[in-house]
Order: sequence, then structure tokens, then C-alpha cells
Amino acid sequence: MSYLSIKHLSNQIENFSLKDINMEIDKGEYFVLLGQSGSGKTRLLEAIAGLDHSSGSIRYKENEISTKNPEHRDIGFVYQDFALFPNMNVEENIIFAGRYKEIEDKEDYFNDIIDFLDLRDLLERTISDLSGGEKQRIAIARALYSKPKILLLDEPLSAIDPTFRNSIMKKLKEIHRRYDLTTIHVTHNFREASYLADKIAIIMDGSIEQIGSPNEVLNHPKTIDIAKFLGFKNIFSTRLIEKEFKAEYFSVDPNLIRIVKEQSDCCDYIFEGKVEECMGITDHFKLFVNVNENQFFIKIPKREYESCLSESKQSVTIGFNEKDISYL
Repeated sequence: MSYLSIKHLSNQIENFSLKDINMEIDKGEYFVLLGQSGSGKTRLLEAIAGLDHSSGSIRYKENEISTKNPEHRDIGFVYQDFALFPNMNVEENIIFAGRYKEIEDKEDYFNDIIDFLDLRDLLERTISDLSGGEKQRIAIARALYSKPKILLLDEPLSAIDPTFRNSIMKKLKEIHRRYDLTTIHVTHNFREASYLADKIAIIMDGSIEQIGSPNEVLNHPKTIDIAKFLGFKNIFSTRLIEKEFKAEYFSVDPNLIRIVKEQSDCCDYIFEGKVEECMGITDHFKLFVNVNENQFFIKIPKREYESCLSESKQSVTIGFNEKDISYL
């Protein structure tokens, strides 16, 4: 039995629509919605929270909540821009939910949250005096204070200095476990999704295109569009490598394609090509090789080559192995 079940959820606002969204989320799961800007990620969170009217069903522990007001859904929401109240200080922002909901053991719970998130020295501060990281922690504290069962995070790391991103991702996992949450986290960042997620859903143009474990989704995309969004390179027709097709297309990681010097020590698939371009980067060369009108992108470590294969149209042999192929 799913903890949160979303079936046939749709809505239309202006010229954008969510289209027949179906998701099943288990209790205690860290669920990541991964998609580009404008794909409908935030719109879906708002629909789950009850901030947008939608058709379809949202069931929490088998209870239909799609007709309930937002404050009665046991959901906490942290917006990308944090949406803190500028006319209130930090403490007033955090305890705001207490105006509308009876908080059990509220003093002990409040102290636990502010100590865990290291906010005690900020309680009297005004919102305008805070850094982006401080605002983020306060927005999370405010969402936690209402004791939600489900926490919605809308691009929570987008306003954070990249140097602090790893420590904050670790903190989000700790929050998820400490407060016994089921979390839905929106992002466009693959690394963020890979580190945090128990399950990932790809959303594109208002539709869920793939759901699965991080390994399934990030390494085995179902479609070319998903593969391109995930940054897959070297996407070719399987006619290039086989006669009986396991799929219509395949992809190979640029790091797993070799420059073949001795064919005896390589590879399941070997091709003759011509160098189109070679670019020197910090620790590797980016090599572009044309094979039968297909351009392969290859990364080769500088430690293996003294100079780039830079002569235009130079012949070169490349190879890769069956185990390194992703079929699409």
C-alpha cells in the first residue's frame, strides 16, 4: 500500500498543463522529481500541496486529500525563494504554523528544530539581514514546525553557494531521517538527485516520463529525449553495431571509448574514423571522431598521450565493449 498515491492528476493554468500524473510514493522515501526549468516540477508540488486546483486523485494513507485545504494535508512546503514573511523576525516565521494548528510539545519541538538547524543566534533577526543559507534553514524550520508527514522541497539548493552544497545535501538527508519524513524534492541537478534519491521521476513538459531507482533512471533512460536531458553523449542507431537490434538506439560514455593501438587487446566493437577536432582540457583531451557520418565524442586522459591528435582528418581507430553500451 502506497503512503502517497497520485492518480490521473491533471491541471491547466494559462498555456501550461500537467498531464495525467501517476506516482506511488512509499513511507519514508526520499523521492526526487528531476526535470528542466519549465517542465512542471513546481506546479506538481503545488498541486500535491493543494495550492493549485487539479483533477484526479491524491491519497495519503488511503485517505483522499485532494479536496482538503492545504493546512489539512499534513504537508510542509519549502519554496525555491523560501517565501519567508519579511514583516516577521526569524522566530515568528518559524512558529507561524502554530496560528492554525495545535503543535504537540511545541516548546521542546521548537528547541529541537532550532538547535538541530543551528538557528538559536538568529531568532531575533529580521529576514532582510539573512544570507541565502540562513533563509533556507529558516524556511525548512518553518515547514518542520507544523510536524508534517510529507515535506516538499522546491529546488532547495539553487540559491546556495556551490561550496556548501555537499554539506547541505547531507543535512537534508539527516532532516529526512530525524523527523521521520517522506520527502519530495524538486531539482534539475543530476548529482543532487543521485545522492539524495531513493526513487527518481523524470518530468518533461508536464508529463512523468520515467520512474525508478537512481541507477535505473540515470543509467538506463527509456527514451532518447530523457537520455539527452541526462547529458548522454554518443547516441547512435544500433545499425552501427549489430544486425539483430535489441533497441533502436544505443549510447556509449565518452570515457569508455578507447583509442586502439593494438587490436588484439581491444574491444568488442572497433571502428576506423577520422579526427574532426581535438581540444585540450585540464587533465584530458576531448576528441571528436567521424565514423561513417557518425561523430563520436571521446575523452582521453592526458597521462596516456603526450599531445592531442590534432591533425585534421587524421585516421584513428576507436573501440568500446558491449558491457559499456546503454540501449535506448
